[in-house]
Amino acid sequence: MPRPRSLTQPQLAAAALAVIDRDGLAALSMRAVAKELGMSTMALYRYVDGREELEGLVVERVLSGVDTAPPPDGPWRERLAALVERIRLAVAAHPEAIPLTPAHRHRSPALLRWSETVLGVLADAGFGGDARIIALRGVTAYIIGAIQLEHLGPLSGPGTDVIAALPDDEFPRMAAAGRRAREISSHEEFRRGLDLILDGIEKTR
Repeated sequence: MPRPRSLTQPQLAAAALAVIDRDGLAALSMRAVAKELGMSTMALYRYVDGREELEGLVVERVLSGVDTAPPPDGPWRERLAALVERIRLAVAAHPEAIPLTPAHRHRSPALLRWSETVLGVLADAGFGGDARIIALRGVTAYIIGAIQLEHLGPLSGPGTDVIAALPDDEFPRMAAAGRRAREISSHEEFRRGLDLILDGIEKTR
């Protein structure tokens, strides 16, 4: 008779996320998670089939606390921006796990509910079927890309200092942009970038 299971999926997800947060996404493996849990790698296979299933659990762990209820009535842009901000806050807390989101978006009940709400907001605003699909994909891509860029190359980071110090005779625009970029907060960068996306979506209505 098999031994009763003593670990829950939330516990497995928490252990896998701890590995990612501490050591990076590349460090995620069955062996690493088993070590985090204080068990053998073979014992871990009693709970999950492999790394892919662990990745799906991590995505749901990161997004499970997102409020997926429709925002209050108002302009569609404000409602959509509120939904985007909810995802941003949850995902930005675990930037190393962000690349897992696209591959496991269909396995996360939380992300599916959020996406359903986004489509509802767009439908209420009069966007057609194809426009809603492209808008959802565009917004999702922006969230993932913007947070990764902020994590890997923030405007306040050393990369911007290097750009700001470029010789003006060779890179006048990049050097000027680097100097100005240091004065733009990450929040302002994200919201103004989102405005550009929403401007484009508006044109498809």
